[in-house]
Amino acid sequence: MNTGRFIRLAETARASVQLQANGRTISALEGDTLMVALLGNLGHLRHSEFGDGVRSGFCLMGACQDCWVWTEDGERLRACTTAVREGLRIVTHPPEVSWPKHA
Repeated sequence: MNTGRFIRLAETARASVQLQANGRTISALEGDTLMVALLGNLGHLRHSEFGDGVRSGFCLMGACQDCWVWTEDGERLRACTTAVREGLRIVTHPPEVSWPKHA
């Protein structure tokens, strides 16, 4: 899990969790937030709906709207406050938007 913006330096002994992000299997450690998992594996949380840039979160404490991601079923989650769980399937763009999948 060292391909993104976050590089894990400590707490490496926790159990591994597998989840899906945009159809791609990624790993996290038990207790990580979705933000840590996505930034550590994909390098960004989502693409901006207002431009061509990527977003990486803003307040990091659940007060803003910058880290929304969705389950494949359309449930909206805050990546900065939602813990990862085995088998979770996340998309980083609103389900109603037909955007190309980004790695």
